[in-house]
Amino acid sequence: MKKGIKILIVEDEEDVTFYLSIVLKELCRDILFAKNGADAIELAQKNADIDLILMDINMPEMDGFEATKRIREFNKNIPIIAQTAYALSHDKEKILASGFDNYISKPFNKNTLLETIKSLNI
Repeated sequence: MKKGIKILIVEDEEDVTFYLSIVLKELCRDILFAKNGADAIELAQKNADIDLILMDINMPEMDGFEATKRIREFNKNIPIIAQTAYALSHDKEKILASGFDNYISKPFNKNTLLETIKSLNI
C-alpha cells in the first residue's frame, strides 16, 4: 500500500470521522470529508485525483448506495469501501453488487481498516 494517497471520507457521525482521520493520517497526503452522499458526489467530481472513498451506507439526505451509484456514472475505477453497521451475509452481497469494491463493518479497528485498504492495491 502506497503512502501519500488522497482519501474521501463520507460519514455523518463526527466521532467516526475523527477516528478515521487519526488512523489514516500517516497514510494520506490529503483527506477530504463529506457528511452525506450529495456532498460526496460533488467532491468526487471536483477531485479526480482521489485514490479511495470510504462511504458510509446510512446517511441523511442521500445514502451511500445512491451516492456510489452516481459516482460510478462518472468514475468506474475509483475504489469505494462501504462502511456499515449492517453487515449480515446477505448485506455483503447487496453491498458488493451495488458498486462497492469492499466493505468494513462498524465498529472497526485500525488493523482491519488498513488491511481492507491494502487489499485494494492502491
